[in-house]
Formats: sequence, C-alpha cells, structure tokens
Amino acid sequence: MPGAGAKLSAYGALTRLNKPIGIWLLMWPVLWALWISSSGRPDPHVFIVFVLGTVLTRSAGCAINDFADRNFDGHVQRTKDRPLVTGAVDPMEAIAICAALGLIALGLALTLNELAQWLTLAGGILVVTYPFFKRFFPMPQAYLGIAFTWSVPMAFAAQTNQVSRIAIVMFLAGVAWTVAYDTMYAMVDREDDKKLGIRSSAILFGDADRFIIGIMQLMTLLGLWLIGHEMELGLWYGLGLAFAAMFALYQQLLIRDRKPDKCFRAFLNNNYFGMSVFIGILLEYTFR
Repeated sequence: MPGAGAKLSAYGALTRLNKPIGIWLLMWPVLWALWISSSGRPDPHVFIVFVLGTVLTRSAGCAINDFADRNFDGHVQRTKDRPLVTGAVDPMEAIAICAALGLIALGLALTLNELAQWLTLAGGILVVTYPFFKRFFPMPQAYLGIAFTWSVPMAFAAQTNQVSRIAIVMFLAGVAWTVAYDTMYAMVDREDDKKLGIRSSAILFGDADRFIIGIMQLMTLLGLWLIGHEMELGLWYGLGLAFAAMFALYQQLLIRDRKPDKCFRAFLNNNYFGMSVFIGILLEYTFR
C-alpha cells in the first residue's frame, strides 16, 4: 500500500492535480463561453461535459508535456523534481496516462453535437502537439493560447451548434490573455531556457516583455468589452471587467523588476482576472 500511495502521488504530480491553477486558467474561458452562448442558462449536460473535459484535458496535456520535456526539466530549477526526472514515473506510463485521459475526454465529447465533436478532435491535436513546438517555434505561448482557448468555440458549438462572431472575438481575447500570462510564467525560467535552447515569448520579447504583455492585456479587455457591447451586457459585467483591469495593473507592478518569484506571483494572479470576468457575467445574467 505505501508503494501504491507513492505511485498515485507521482501520477498526481505528473498530471498537476496537486497544482490546480492550470485547471482554473483553462476553466474561466470555458465558463465565459458557456454562460454567454446560453444567455446565462447553460445546458446541464454540456456544462458537466466541459467541466470534466477541462480537468481531463489539462491533466493529459501535463503528462505529454512532461514526456516531451523529460530531458530538459532536470536542468531547470523549477522543474527538476518532476516525476519523470526523478524516475518516479516511467515515460511509457506518462504516454499511457495521457492516452487514457484523452480517450475519456473524447468519450465525453461524443455525447455532444457533430460540430462540437469535430472541434474537440482538433483541440486534442493542439494539446498533444504543443509541447514539441518549444523546440523550434519562436513563440510557443501563442500556440498554447490557441490550444487553451479552443474550448471557447467548442462551447458555443455545443450550446448553439454554430461558432458565432461573438465566439471568435472571445476566442481571440482568450488567446491574447493566455499569451500575456504564459509570458509571465516564461519569465520565471528565461535564463534556464536560454541555456537549454528552449524557445519562449519571454526570450523573443526581450526588454519589451512588459510592454507587450500590457498590450495583450489591453487586447483581452477590449475584446471582452466588445462582447459586452454587442450582447448589451450592463453594470455587473462592466464591474467584472473593471476588477479584471485592476488585477492586470497589479500584475504589471509585480513584473516591473522581472524577478522570477514576482513573475510567478503575477502568473498565479491571473486566476483572479478570469474569475472577475466570470463573476461579472454570472451576476449580469442573474439580475438582469
């Protein structure tokens, strides 16, 4: 039993279930999309499928990411204790876990309409291929943004059987937000990544990193404002965006000296950005 407990703990670390921040950052755009596409009344079945699918997909993505990075993580201070580096999990186990979780998520998606099923297939390809883009693509955070926010058109398709203009704007806003917060995350490992030859937006942006992150944050807020204007959302939604903007400013203060610990705190703070937007949406449809 102690051995089984240790193995389960290693699997939890591999899939990052012990670090739920990634689940929340994936979940907030899903909830934005489900509530706005349904005018505040998401279908219960669709809601359950997307919540479970978000957890499963994130866990599968972490497993394949650690498999792809297993020869690099040992050289980075933040990742040197990951289970594939320490030997607590075998590489083939990581692939098997990724495949199992992906198949469960696919099974859930098969209960949705045909358009949502096709979008799910495309999303699965994005998740599996992302970790390998860090080897050659100069801005893998943009690819991650597409993979992370692919749930938005999926949610609109599942609710309405179409991908509307609102869905596209929300998708683009989500991509910009992901690039912003994942660049903060990449700023933590910038020096290690340079030594290892791993590409990141933090390296690509150089001294313009804070400015470009700010532009991405503004693009996110502008996209969300345009959605509110188009959908005639009122005070509660506006307050949600206002609080999100305040969190974005706070993140700028945290990263101003580019210290790794503060950049990581700024990354984590994005949970409150996404939460603020959702609370605004939720209150808007509750009290309108």
